[in-house]
Amino acid sequence: MSARERLIVGLDVPSVDEAAQMVARLGDSVSFYKIGYQLAFAGGLSFARELAADGKQIFLDMKLLDIDNTVAKGVENIAKMGMSMLTLHAYPKAMRAAVEAAEGSGLCLLGVTVLTSMDDADLAEAGYPGDAQALVKRRAAQAADAGMGGIVCSAAEAVLVRDIIGPDRAIVTPGIRPSGVSSDDQKRVMTPAKAISAGASHLVVARPILRADDPKAAAKAIVADIENAMSVGTGFA
Repeated sequence: MSARERLIVGLDVPSVDEAAQMVARLGDSVSFYKIGYQLAFAGGLSFARELAADGKQIFLDMKLLDIDNTVAKGVENIAKMGMSMLTLHAYPKAMRAAVEAAEGSGLCLLGVTVLTSMDDADLAEAGYPGDAQALVKRRAAQAADAGMGGIVCSAAEAVLVRDIIGPDRAIVTPGIRPSGVSSDDQKRVMTPAKAISAGASHLVVARPILRADDPKAAAKAIVADIENAMSVGTGFA
């Protein structure tokens, strides 16, 4: 996997027109895009199909969680759309249903452990005992047991997650911020090079690219940072 294929640009914009303009500006510097709630509910699902048909990889960030049958039927349809990755909240029953539904499709299912906008205090407020790291470890193990294709977690937890899920599964890390860039509302962040060195396989970057004066140059700088980390060896081959 090349450095360029490890960068996933989050199309966190309010309209398909803005997303299409950003894809055009980025050109061949980016091959992988994330589409989440904001764009999905503004026509982004059809746009996702178009990007996939044009040869782009698409990470559909839906964070599914529902009764088993509903999750399974949703996964079956998403697999038919040509998506590359799909997120679910890492609840064991939902993950097992999704894995069975996606079998043979090539869709990589990712278990979301703990959102990178949440810290220990946020988890305590939500009623979870223990700290974020303990919950990440538990959910990573459950995802591996369920046969998921990988994990979404903070880069700060990538090392311990890699030890749990092994070398072959994906670790997708949001909350990536190049040096000198604001953390915004993210609470557990890391630079691209450090995240790759920690064992991440893919990095999700949105605002540092979308808000840049030159988004293409910003994307290329992050890819170069990833390449540098790969050249000195990483936790993910």
